[in-house]
Amino acid sequence: MLKLTPLLLAIGYALLMWRFSVWRTSRMLDAQSQPLTDPSILRLTERMASALDLPQIKVNVFEVEPVNGLAAPDGRIFLTRGFLNRKARGEVSAEELASVIAHELGHVALGHTRRRMIDFTGQNAVFVMLSALLSRFVPILGVWIANLISTALMARMSRRDEFEADAYASALLVKAGIGVEPQKSLFRKLGALTANHAEGIPAWLLSHPKTADRIRAIEAAEARWRQVPD
Repeated sequence: MLKLTPLLLAIGYALLMWRFSVWRTSRMLDAQSQPLTDPSILRLTERMASALDLPQIKVNVFEVEPVNGLAAPDGRIFLTRGFLNRKARGEVSAEELASVIAHELGHVALGHTRRRMIDFTGQNAVFVMLSALLSRFVPILGVWIANLISTALMARMSRRDEFEADAYASALLVKAGIGVEPQKSLFRKLGALTANHAEGIPAWLLSHPKTADRIRAIEAAEARWRQVPD
């Protein structure tokens, strides 16, 4: 039992930190957001809600400048003010922002928030076990190697979630009559929109799949759908 104590403490600490992060995020979003009022986007959310047989899809605006969309732990969907500012300047379209909303809906519908809590807890457990093991053989580098391995594992799980949310969004956009072209066109713009220069980071340490891989996955799904008889 004593041998398991560090592992149990790591799991307990991870759960506590996750709960605190959820609470802090919810408080921040409550204080810095308001309901989306853009009529062109709301018309598209109505079409997606109809496709899902829902009365409506509520979307909020997170009043920060970085370009992003997010699904809160409580299931709420947010677009950042930065994204809406880019739309006002003509850099992105309402349909492209609808694809972001569809993607975040995918995270909610597929239970990714709950899964990420489990993944985060598992990452900490792996880190503790590997640190203890590797430090016996490489005392100085053991902790660093353990952190690298656990971070790569978490990144792989995050990329899996992103691909799944992309697939959900593609299916919803097609069912709503919006199509996947806005989804693909937004991905092509993301590098410039977010000033994300991740090319120098190894793929296995990236938390999001590379843009080209995401577009290829969407196009592969399109090809499969075209082969299915009506």
